[in-house]
Amino acid sequence: MRAKPETILIGVMAVFTAVGVTAAILHNPQLGAHDPVLHEPGPLTGSEWLAEVRPYCNPVDVETRLRWQPAPGTDDGRMHEAACYALAGKIDAARASIESLPSARRYEAAGVVFATGHPAADAGDELAAGPLMELVVEYWPNHYMALYHAGAAAYERGDAAATREYLTRFLEHYQVDDGWKSNAIAMLAATDGG
Repeated sequence: MRAKPETILIGVMAVFTAVGVTAAILHNPQLGAHDPVLHEPGPLTGSEWLAEVRPYCNPVDVETRLRWQPAPGTDDGRMHEAACYALAGKIDAARASIESLPSARRYEAAGVVFATGHPAADAGDELAAGPLMELVVEYWPNHYMALYHAGAAAYERGDAAATREYLTRFLEHYQVDDGWKSNAIAMLAATDGG
């Protein structure tokens, strides 16, 4: 037996009505389905922004992600933007972010960059952290740990002149007799003229 067109039409209309009622209930808080979003989140701080985008602070994703989700337009935002670029190895872009700050605040940006990249250096990846640490030293010339890591990276890549420059400066600022100091002395001794 074939269904009559009216029966099919009534069935289709019943389905559409059920879907429409369900959608209205789910999207209308007065019908008790759920509470509406009462507010939009406020502006992010630079560190909150960096926490969100950090997985994308790599050479492949950084440019696209920062176009989609730019850093807050504050000094704090630009400092953290510099850190993201530095993590991605985009040192020129990181430098541009730092240079966009008032000159008196650039060393603060260097501190943010250092804090962001320091765990990689301490984990032993001096070569990867080297360019980031050299950027830190540009804006904070007596940052002894950045000097150490920049020197260690130069040592690993076989750049004796840079090794001597960074590690000599490190030893001028760091007087504690510990592993950092003894490592620096050993690297200097291993370089030509060290």
